Amino acid sequence: MNRNIASVALAASLATALGTAGAAPAIAQDDMVKCYGVSLAGQNDCAAGPGTTCAGTSTVDYQGNAWTLVPSGTCENMELPGDRMGSLEALERDIPA
Repeated sequence: MNRNIASVALAASLATALGTAGAAPAIAQDDMVKCYGVSLAGQNDCAAGPGTTCAGTSTVDYQGNAWTLVPSGTCENMELPGDRMGSLEALERDIPA
């Protein structure tokens, strides 16, 4: 009987270990900031300005008034095409007509 309990306990431990082994460490929500002007079209997290509803509604790459959550401290250092920079505040560039 003790052998069966030990086998079940070992199997449960192994299943738990395997289930968590592949999980990537998550960044805490508190360590994320809204970064404007860094999203590709349709890949923003929210606030894509007038005429849009929310997540995934930006229509232009790097739309200045659309934001994406990024790790704190990385927004203004992102390398973007065309000498663009990310911003912690909405931008007036790349706004669809």
